[in-house]
Amino acid sequence: MKLNAIIVEDEETSRDILKNYLNKYCPNVNVSGEASNVEEALVLIRNNDLDLVFLDVEMPYGNAFDLLDKVGDIDFETIFVTAYNHYAMEALNAHASYYLMKPISIDELIKAVDYVTEIKTKEDALQDQVLIPKTNNIEGKITIPQLDGFEIINTSDILYCKADDNYTEIYLNNNKKKLVSKTLKYFEEALSNASFARVHKSYLVNVNEVVKYLKGKGGSVLLSNGKQIIVSASRKSDLLSYFK
Repeated sequence: MKLNAIIVEDEETSRDILKNYLNKYCPNVNVSGEASNVEEALVLIRNNDLDLVFLDVEMPYGNAFDLLDKVGDIDFETIFVTAYNHYAMEALNAHASYYLMKPISIDELIKAVDYVTEIKTKEDALQDQVLIPKTNNIEGKITIPQLDGFEIINTSDILYCKADDNYTEIYLNNNKKKLVSKTLKYFEEALSNASFARVHKSYLVNVNEVVKYLKGKGGSVLLSNGKQIIVSASRKSDLLSYFK
């Protein structure tokens, strides 16, 4: 599919290099505009229907995170392009789809564009659709350790799990919550054969309880109990692959 994109980068040479790489190696990307600072980027974002923004971190009159804060809710993907690797965690928290280091590797650029293309294709296919998991078979039980032994619960009764340091909060469909002295990684592995998806570093959800996928900043899922959980950009594709 075609991706409508802009490049936000204060150095003209860097913009030209990226644009040339995209023209040659990523023909499905249409660069519809360029900006050298936050204010120019805001104008382009507000006046174009965008799928993708290539975003440098350091710019005059603000940085990439300032720009995203000013934009507010977004429905495009972001690929950060920077010479500084210490922004990686902030980029992750800003729901970047990919993080490219300068000088840009052509192979990594292609991977980044392919990843965004996959996400947008799946999102478009599911737009305004009733979400039906490809598999709704999560029959089974799981044991929850307790001080005096363990409790057995049905995996189908779990709505989602939330990380709490080295503990995990398990939310059930009867409005009860269990606090367990196991990490979320433990439950991700324990429920690997059931229909559970790690949608965020802090959340593991039962995909059978997902009733809606919401685009926007980072994207999010709405569960059957009304709980809305944000989806990390790096985990979107895995989540969307659960649905028809």
